[in-house]
Amino acid sequence: MIPTPDLDCAVFAGDRLIARGAPRAVLPAMKAASEAGETVLAFDLATGRTVEFDLRGDLETALGRLPDTEIEPKKGPGRPKLGVTAREVTLLPRHWDWLSGQSGGASATLRKMVETAMREAEGPDRRRRAREATYRFMTAMAGDLPNYEEATRMLFAGDRTAFEAAVEGWPEGGRDTALAMAAPSW
Repeated sequence: MIPTPDLDCAVFAGDRLIARGAPRAVLPAMKAASEAGETVLAFDLATGRTVEFDLRGDLETALGRLPDTEIEPKKGPGRPKLGVTAREVTLLPRHWDWLSGQSGGASATLRKMVETAMREAEGPDRRRRAREATYRFMTAMAGDLPNYEEATRMLFAGDRTAFEAAVEGWPEGGRDTALAMAAPSW
């Protein structure tokens, strides 16, 4: 994953948390640790995925390679000014018949149905995303640590107390990051 300006990152040198924040804020610490010969990993705290920074050259050169703004999505069919993107939806004939009879047409009805489903699933989806992100982070940072498997089981079982007990002996930066990432899953 390539860093975007709005990304919230956690950067580790070995098992030490050395920086947290936006890419421009964490890159100097990453560069210094890398130049000191330490193994550096950066994580997107929302997804638990690693983030790739290009640390070649001096600090100013590396900072210059970071995007200043969000990358514009490719323009294509749809209503780009409204953020609408055209994609294919496959439904049975009876579904199309029902949709065509709804006020506002098929697109408006589908948008309303999706919005309703998103609102209803917000809590479970938030918990699932937090657990998956925490699992990705833990696998990369704590896969060899004591109680990793127990912590993973307790994370997915939803047992906060047992999860906290399982990660208690981990290095401070990794433990605190895992606890913070898992918090929305409880």
